[in-house]
Amino acid sequence: MNIQYLPHTADIRMRITGTGLEDLFRAGVIGMGNILKSRFCDRKDRLSLKRQIDITASDGTCLLIDFLSEVLSASCAEKAIFCEVHFFELSERIIRAAIFGRPYNQGFDEEIKAVTYHEADVQRNNEGDWETTIIFDI
Repeated sequence: MNIQYLPHTADIRMRITGTGLEDLFRAGVIGMGNILKSRFCDRKDRLSLKRQIDITASDGTCLLIDFLSEVLSASCAEKAIFCEVHFFELSERIIRAAIFGRPYNQGFDEEIKAVTYHEADVQRNNEGDWETTIIFDI
């Protein structure tokens, strides 16, 4: 799993890679959590919140964007940051998972308005790993 934050004029651009879809989706959750609060997901504190997410989409790109959008919505609704995901089912079209996080009432470092489809394209690279770029509207 690899997370890189890349320059972008007005938004936050993140490149993620993973050896499998689980790694890729997990990198997305951790990367987004660390944007909301710097290094928040690097801590090993107890994750006391749990939320179930079930999504069906037309392809892997839509599935990842819809999934991260649901995680972002949960973060805003719960005033929490989610850093971990357990998968019950994951394919290029279906995800059934539980996300885990902890409350954070002190305000986010970055207010993410939306997870965008711009530049997102979940695919395998030349090494056989899954990768994509995610742009967050801030």
